[in-house]
Amino acid sequence: MKTRKFLSGILTHCYQNTVNGFLLFYSISDHLVYFTNFCVYALRYGIRVLSLCQMTDHIHCGIIASSAEDLSDFIRDVSVAYAKSDAMRCHRTGSLFNRSFGSAPKPGSKKGRTNLIYIGNNPVERQLCSNALDYRWNYLAYGRSDHPFSERLVVRDASWALKKALKEVRDEHRRLQPLSYPLLQRLFRGLGQKERYQLIDYIITTYSVIDYDYASRFFDGFEQMIKAMEFNTGSEYDINEVSVGRSDACYAQITKWLMQKLNLNDIHDIFSLPISERTDLLMEMNREMGVNLRQLAKYLRFEIKDGKDGEAGDFAPGEVVILDKESEVTQA
Repeated sequence: MKTRKFLSGILTHCYQNTVNGFLLFYSISDHLVYFTNFCVYALRYGIRVLSLCQMTDHIHCGIIASSAEDLSDFIRDVSVAYAKSDAMRCHRTGSLFNRSFGSAPKPGSKKGRTNLIYIGNNPVERQLCSNALDYRWNYLAYGRSDHPFSERLVVRDASWALKKALKEVRDEHRRLQPLSYPLLQRLFRGLGQKERYQLIDYIITTYSVIDYDYASRFFDGFEQMIKAMEFNTGSEYDINEVSVGRSDACYAQITKWLMQKLNLNDIHDIFSLPISERTDLLMEMNREMGVNLRQLAKYLRFEIKDGKDGEAGDFAPGEVVILDKESEVTQA
């Protein structure tokens, strides 16, 4: 077994993806469940977090741990906690994350700067936004404001439902408990769009353990860090990040199409449909939306296998999407 490279007290880039490249995050609640687990376990293990970016199908973080054991245990516990929640939400069995996560120490100011830029700019590279500050789930905007994506919260003017939700968030955080799907569903119930956005920002700023001051030391200040991201993409030579397609913007389009087509209240309900119905939806979206089959299969969590050599690859005429042990669909 290959020994993981680790340097105590040094910024380490961690990268985690999923089995078959399945999507991780379909909704705001998905992101918040993962984020609150991540922050709670960071506190439990004494992990210093300099950056975190939750992409649709993988996760990047820049963290500092005192030992390789703490690092591995931290990633394991966050992953297991989220995978259990996901299994119930998406009616899933089996593994969600790949067993081993990627990690690489980044000693020195130059490597640290380059890596923080790379993590922050991941959504820009995948065409989810034009500026790193515009992406909620890399949390950069929260280094500048406690409500970057909502109107300023004035508690005395809030509705009774929002005041109650704020108290529940504070109570859970005080007990060092992450937020669950059922709790989030209850917290958002009865809130209008304005207050929903305020609650999202409140949850993030309440739970966040991201040390923006420490990260800013690599750049002589937070604003210099943001400016550096505007002019550089960063790079990562030590971890092999696998991407499918040129853009991840299609996943939001798929969600919108499915919600309207099936009149869903919750996008996760798609996974309660029989394989045959999801197969028909995959082919219909491919025809109507022009999204390639591999990205559709990732979204619907279908196993992908190349018809020619048994390894995952781009689809071409004659290749096969393996849906489950009993059925398969061949691209004409």
